[in-house]
Amino acid sequence: MECSHKNGQDSRKYGVAFCRGEFLFLSDFSSPAGIFSFMQKRQQRYGKQVLGPTSLLQQTGEAHKRLRRLIGEPLSVDGLKKYFPFINKLAVETLDHWCGRKVLVLEEASTVDLWTCDNFTLKVIGHMIMSLEPTGEEQEKFRANFKIISSCFASLPFKIPGTAFYRGIKARDRMYAMLDSTIAQRRKEESLQQDFLESLLKKHSKDSSEQDDDNKLTDNQLKDNILTLLVAGHDTTTAALTWLIKFLEENAALTSKKHQKIQSSREDETSLTWEEVNNMPYTAKVISETLRKATILPWFSRKAAQDFDIDGYEIQKGWSVNLDVVSIHHDPEIFPNPEKFDPSRFDEPLRPFSFLGFGSGPRMCPGINLAKLEISVFIHHLVCRYRWRPLEKDDSVQPTLVRMPKNKYPVVVESYSQSCQVKDEEDTQHLMPSIKFKHTGTSIMPLSD
Repeated sequence: MECSHKNGQDSRKYGVAFCRGEFLFLSDFSSPAGIFSFMQKRQQRYGKQVLGPTSLLQQTGEAHKRLRRLIGEPLSVDGLKKYFPFINKLAVETLDHWCGRKVLVLEEASTVDLWTCDNFTLKVIGHMIMSLEPTGEEQEKFRANFKIISSCFASLPFKIPGTAFYRGIKARDRMYAMLDSTIAQRRKEESLQQDFLESLLKKHSKDSSEQDDDNKLTDNQLKDNILTLLVAGHDTTTAALTWLIKFLEENAALTSKKHQKIQSSREDETSLTWEEVNNMPYTAKVISETLRKATILPWFSRKAAQDFDIDGYEIQKGWSVNLDVVSIHHDPEIFPNPEKFDPSRFDEPLRPFSFLGFGSGPRMCPGINLAKLEISVFIHHLVCRYRWRPLEKDDSVQPTLVRMPKNKYPVVVESYSQSCQVKDEEDTQHLMPSIKFKHTGTSIMPLSD
């Protein structure tokens, strides 16, 4: 392994490391550079074996541009409008189940409690992709298989019976069988569903040799990229939503100053319009500041497409470039007092590439609009109708690829408009002061400008 730089500069200052070389498996853990090499090879194996060779994450160059264009159309702001009523209704139902209860906001779903942030985002994606209902046998199979697939990413990539990776591959096969069955059924039916799968089926080409048609997808491309959307969009959105709820509680005074009334003229406090959810500039800043402070994805890995020089470092074509996003997001020269939660940092345009909450450039997250929509709707209803109290103070981060609160952020939720009976009294003896938002008549001032 070899790392090159000039003038003896410290790469940590720039939040980026440049390495090259090949290692045998037995020598991979002999140095930090070796560990990075092993992790990179593991990531590539996961991508090809779990997500599939035609996944957007596996494509480069013109193939990547073409595939991104095809799957990106349904994820545009206009394309997401038809899913808004479902997301809005599900957010209200989820929060109704939180009232008066101890909630582990970032809780792995179980058959006992299906109303966590984790399941809110999964149900949204399931409905958006293939019109799955929030409850029922199909939703349960979908959720169970996805959980196994998601958990296998933290395992060693050994396809041996009994291993987490092997179970993940089998769950992936079952998920693909579900998609095959749904696709076959869709082709027989005359009625059309308004979902992501239907939009991709319009670009479908059963004959995989028809690669010259830029507006069609093969079955394999369709399934690989539906799974990619699931894996790439679920954990990140869930983590972002959990961190945001935590930061709001810790900074209630700051956020309440920016609230304005959306619901002051309504009798139904659960109503929200498409126009309103797309006109929440302060909420957008809160989301960006959450992604900066928490840095959900701590690093990006890229391969140099050509030789170049950056800040005295000579980078050669083919080298792996690992971008330390945590260091960039906490650089005091760009973000003064970086540990402070301050949405006003985003009042003015930032220096290019200094904020990478959703990535940047041609590989920016294609699901950025969906993530913002889910978070904005959920947070609107939470802030308008509820207050919550954390059961413990813990800022530690779970050591996984997606940064999440280690304690899953346990809270007790209470409603402003009705009495909620707390079910876990023994867990609420040492609660911190509850978050309070300003009431005006029957309305509460939500995160909006």
